Amino acid sequence: QVQLVESGGGLVQAGASLRLSCGASKYAVERSTMAWFRQAPGKDREFVAAIRWLTNKFYYADSVKGRFTISGDHAKGTVDLQMTLLQPNDTAVYYCAQGDLVIAETAASHYGSWGMGTQVTVSS
Repeated sequence: QVQLVESGGGLVQAGASLRLSCGASKYAVERSTMAWFRQAPGKDREFVAAIRWLTNKFYYADSVKGRFTISGDHAKGTVDLQMTLLQPNDTAVYYCAQGDLVIAETAASHYGSWGMGTQVTVSS
């Protein structure tokens, strides 16, 4: 398993931006699929975005397309999630995930390593 540490969460107002960062490893960022999921209170964990750095492929949930951007820096071993135009329904704990053999990027079960999560709260 890969150790993942998220940072950058916080409390913001609707319309604001926030940048989350996930510390992983150079290998994880370069060779595997890295993703962000989120879980709101009382709801299932849902896919947000994923990146396959080696093939330069990016994947986004429809709810965040055009507002969120995922990026990877294999030299630093980090994967960031830039979030803009945040809305109250973006409020959730955001988790970084890593998978070596991910077939379906949106499926949480395909990821073998998870961070502890970082809270994002958007007030109206």
